[in-house]
Amino acid sequence: MDAAAVRFLREALDATGWVARTREFGRALRGTRSPGGLLLVGTPEEEPWHLTAHLADEARFTGLAQLTPTLVRWAPPVDAPPHLRVGVDRLAGAGRGETLLVVAEQRAPVPLLERVDDARRTGATILALDGGDPELEALAHDALAVPALGAPLSFDGAQHLVSLAAGELPRRAGLRERLARLADRVSGPRLRD
Repeated sequence: MDAAAVRFLREALDATGWVARTREFGRALRGTRSPGGLLLVGTPEEEPWHLTAHLADEARFTGLAQLTPTLVRWAPPVDAPPHLRVGVDRLAGAGRGETLLVVAEQRAPVPLLERVDDARRTGATILALDGGDPELEALAHDALAVPALGAPLSFDGAQHLVSLAAGELPRRAGLRERLARLADRVSGPRLRD
């Protein structure tokens, strides 16, 4: 999905609450304090390559180094480059200032839940992008559930909205806009005849 398609998706979903919710979730991702401190893990069957790539792009495009993700893998090949060799043992060392984002469209298996619980106990912020897993959501500080049925967007679409929202900086009002708000506060709203 390209940037124009994601923007169109946002416009189409604007009235549903999904855009506001993904913005909240994106703000939570920006709460990570250091580059590499945003850990992404999936299930043993499904690694979150797609979201990892999009967050890396957002970090590069926006200059928000804390969005630079670390892909945590269940069985990384020993000959893989260092950034693709990070195993689930890394979760035991997750601590304050780091964020663990669990991406699991299907129910999280027990070994993943145990590792998430360990990371939470050591002070990491736990976020979950999931398909409605109550056990995973109980461990998460914040969860964005995208049910397979009944949601107006797909799990893949939600990942696109989250990555775009993570790179979005709050818009500061320009001088004219701030002066207009000040004038409204001082004089009251204008009433039309």
